[in-house]
Amino acid sequence: MPHKKLNYEVIYRPIKYPRIELKTGKIVVILPEGLDPEEVIQKHKKWIQDKLNVIEQAVKEAEEKTLVNRSRNELKEIVKKLTRSYEKELGIRVNRIFIRRMKTKWASCSSKRNLTINELTKHLPEQLLGYIIYHEMVHLFEKRHTEKFWKLVSKRYANYQELERKLLAYWFLIVKTLS
Repeated sequence: MPHKKLNYEVIYRPIKYPRIELKTGKIVVILPEGLDPEEVIQKHKKWIQDKLNVIEQAVKEAEEKTLVNRSRNELKEIVKKLTRSYEKELGIRVNRIFIRRMKTKWASCSSKRNLTINELTKHLPEQLLGYIIYHEMVHLFEKRHTEKFWKLVSKRYANYQELERKLLAYWFLIVKTLS
């Protein structure tokens, strides 16, 4: 692999530990005051390059996908139907379901058992929507993305890694299409 200088944005914040974000495919280094960004970049260069390769692949994959066109109400109905089905399967109850525009994630599930679904999921195939809902509901058993969490997810979605890749591709397609 040829040595290539990475372009990145640096943001200084009153934080304890540095972090690197690649949410939009652009490298953003968030640092405590006084830390040299080049040191952080060099230390994590392989990880950054691996992530950039995954993003590049997702952007290519996005070119082969088409967005689903459904209304917000159609999305609500599908989400309710899938949630009820998974509640029976998992033996748990979701408190409330919200549909909101979210900037960085497909969905979330709070400790109060509230499921929030990104309105942008209305553009996804139903299979991926089902995966997102199931993934979030599994967080009611296991909060973090631990080995135990992925083991629970894989009981229904053995191909979860492939689905995660598809979701990333759709994310870039939606961002490109709606911007």
